[in-house]
Amino acid sequence: MTLDVAWADRWTRLSAERIAAARDELTELDRQIGDGDHGENLDRGFRAVVAKLDGSAGEEQPPGQIGDVLKLVATTLMSSVGGASGPLYGTAYLRAAKVTGLQELDAHGVVALLEGALEGITARGKAQVGEKTMVDAWQPAVDAAEAAADAGASTADVLAAAAAAARQGAAATVPLVATKGRASYLGERSAGHQDPGATSTAILLEAARDAATA
Repeated sequence: MTLDVAWADRWTRLSAERIAAARDELTELDRQIGDGDHGENLDRGFRAVVAKLDGSAGEEQPPGQIGDVLKLVATTLMSSVGGASGPLYGTAYLRAAKVTGLQELDAHGVVALLEGALEGITARGKAQVGEKTMVDAWQPAVDAAEAAADAGASTADVLAAAAAAARQGAAATVPLVATKGRASYLGERSAGHQDPGATSTAILLEAARDAATA
């Protein structure tokens, strides 16, 4: 099974629904170690993305490729989301769009999408695994996806592996001491709290997984 532009559209809309449902959770996580606006910012951003998708339906050339949808997500998040999450996620989707300018993705194409997103985040945020950021969810997701694809897994199973690894990675940020971003100002006091960016990463990748089987 390959993934097409309809999957990218479903993923985006499902992401908006899941982020809206998790808005308070993400806000509370961010309140503990950050500015307290992660949930609100992402919710606002994805609502704007869905509005753009809805508006493009009447255009002569709506998004025809997966990369077109991802680029729309990227530019909208960059223009509508404040704080660090807008530029980080915007760059992630933009890099993913550049490597997935196709009408369909196979299992290794999914890996390329996730790798592109991770490269965008690390290029923008300069973070590494272990620093209590969204990279702690993205890196294990990429590693799990690559292993699954190399083992011959389907696109849906590759996304399932990535989503599970991202969720585990988010949970693993709890004992970490933040050394990047706003949370790093707390030093040792940042330990004991789950990183909001890693948590939203898990939510978005779970939406990608579920959109593949919808």
